[in-house]
Amino acid sequence: MRIRLRAATPASLPASNSLAQCLRQGETANMSSLIQNISVDCTHPFSLAQFWSQVLDRPVHPDNEPDDEEVGVVLDDGDGELLFLKVPEPKTVKNRLHLCLQPQLPREQEVERLLSLGAFLHDDRRKPDGSGWAVLLDPEGNEFCVLRSAAERPADAT
Repeated sequence: MRIRLRAATPASLPASNSLAQCLRQGETANMSSLIQNISVDCTHPFSLAQFWSQVLDRPVHPDNEPDDEEVGVVLDDGDGELLFLKVPEPKTVKNRLHLCLQPQLPREQEVERLLSLGAFLHDDRRKPDGSGWAVLLDPEGNEFCVLRSAAERPADAT
């Protein structure tokens, strides 16, 4: 999965863009918010961060220790984290928000890899024609989906 958190910079915007003009002139412009972290409540932040570090092939933040109450997995651009926060209560109901992963490997291989890391198959929604997805649970029971890889998607799929 690739999550990219990028802020607009003058160089990243076309010259005709009014936001780019404001940034180049050092003016303050109304901008939308950016996602800094995606936070997950859990009972064992360091071990869950280690699992997700392997899933995403991204490092656990180097300043984090096994007994920390907040542990982050550094995302692609280094500006944000998948952040695991210690809470006293265990997960009890279905997540209202979950991650959908698009693997670089074929979906079937990625599902097998994730199962070997400690995930559990929760709901298999894969269809014979290759569409659908697999719903897995991380070691603390948080749902996430594994979609088809880009190579497995039909050319006209969005």
